[in-house]
Amino acid sequence: MVLLSYLNQKKSIYLFLFTFSICNLFYILHLLSCFVMDKFLIKNAEKKDIPVILEFIKGLAEYEKLSHQVTVTENLLEKNLFGKKPVCECIIGYFNDLPVGFALFFHNFSTFVGKPGIYLEDLFVLPKYRGKGFGKKLLLYLIQLAKERDCGRVEWSVLSWNTPAIEFYKSIGGELLEDWQIFRVSKTKFDISLNL
Repeated sequence: MVLLSYLNQKKSIYLFLFTFSICNLFYILHLLSCFVMDKFLIKNAEKKDIPVILEFIKGLAEYEKLSHQVTVTENLLEKNLFGKKPVCECIIGYFNDLPVGFALFFHNFSTFVGKPGIYLEDLFVLPKYRGKGFGKKLLLYLIQLAKERDCGRVEWSVLSWNTPAIEFYKSIGGELLEDWQIFRVSKTKFDISLNL
């Protein structure tokens, strides 16, 4: 009887230790998966990313209520991002290996500063991934890139009604240049302008 009680007690201890070890293993695996899975990476866009970039552009246009102005195609993106004379660059932000945002930019030049700058044409994060700091990481990546390339500044435009973006840009040190306004001559007006 004593032996049987001793064996049952020992069995209970082993069962407890086994269960405890399994629980700890699952907890450790959970922690590791959170650490590894919740990873945000920024990569330079490649030719294979063109469809994703186009979807981001369309998503941005929809957010800005400008979808009717989008005429870009995959062929145009390929030519201008990856052709013989690329005129712009693109980075893509990945969360858990999914593309969730992008920034498209190019170099301009400041005669006053005497240095190139980076002009951020588009910055966009998919709506369901906003509020996690991904847009900030993309923008800070460009600021770091400008520093590495010895640029004089990073500039971009924002729609006047986009208060969340304006506040976000101010929070990272962005300056709203209220004395400046953007002028544009669109392709449809080239001939008119040239014939004046």
